[in-house]
Amino acid sequence: MAVEEIAAGHAERQVALARRTAVELGKLWRHVDRDRIAASWGGLLPQALTILGTSQATAAASAGLYVDDVLAASGVAAEAAGRILPGAFAGIASDGRPLASLLLQPALTSLGQIKNGATPASALATGRFTLDLIARTQVADAGRVAVGTAIAARPQVTGYVRMIVGKTCSRCLILAGRRYQWNAGFRRHPRCDCRHVPYAEDVPGDVSTDPDAYFRSLSRTEQDDLLGKDGAAAARAGADLAQVVNARRGMYTADGRQYTREAAGRQRRRLMPEQILREARDRDDAIRLLRLHRYIF
Repeated sequence: MAVEEIAAGHAERQVALARRTAVELGKLWRHVDRDRIAASWGGLLPQALTILGTSQATAAASAGLYVDDVLAASGVAAEAAGRILPGAFAGIASDGRPLASLLLQPALTSLGQIKNGATPASALATGRFTLDLIARTQVADAGRVAVGTAIAARPQVTGYVRMIVGKTCSRCLILAGRRYQWNAGFRRHPRCDCRHVPYAEDVPGDVSTDPDAYFRSLSRTEQDDLLGKDGAAAARAGADLAQVVNARRGMYTADGRQYTREAAGRQRRRLMPEQILREARDRDDAIRLLRLHRYIF
């Protein structure tokens, strides 16, 4: 099987898992009492934690096999210095805080909406949207961070190529096909579906790794939706996509603490893999720290 097929298949399974998790949590949210939002969601929180934590572990569990399959298809023999511990990626939010803390956010969002004059029904709908965003982002991040960890644990792997999955946004479009070092954090935004392709050769013209090819594959209407009419017109006229799009706007790494600006108080955070890779002295030090913090064994 070709590298592109392996990467696309893995990405599709990860996206489907995130979608199922969001749907399951959405069904749980329906049981929230509009007159007792905080209390009723608090009672449902253990179930929500189980649902989301299980999906995080499932997303992480396939990381090592995925990296090995890509390397084998690329003709690269790579022996892992450690294997992924899926449970280490569960129960913790992307920014290192306890997952339970993050899962309080939908109820807090709903209460804030009511305080600002929204109807209970509208406030609960906003809370449901927040929960959906959290579910999809946290499952995707667990899978991506686990893949980054698996890449780090294979010294022969020098880096990864960024691949877009399905319909993408302008921010991700111009990052498609870029090569990154093995320890580079994966920049993404909430609900981002882009993925790593470890040590895989980029194929010119491949719509999943070539921004220009992807843009040309879209209809004129889709191009306008992606970049706006003026931006799309400039791109069609030959403008550099990187100049049309501000790719860094709204992007972050998993430990970028996207949600902490809204969180109250100080919380104990776990040292996350991307921070370990960023701060490690070298590959050996990164592997030592990943093992010390029980991300690999």
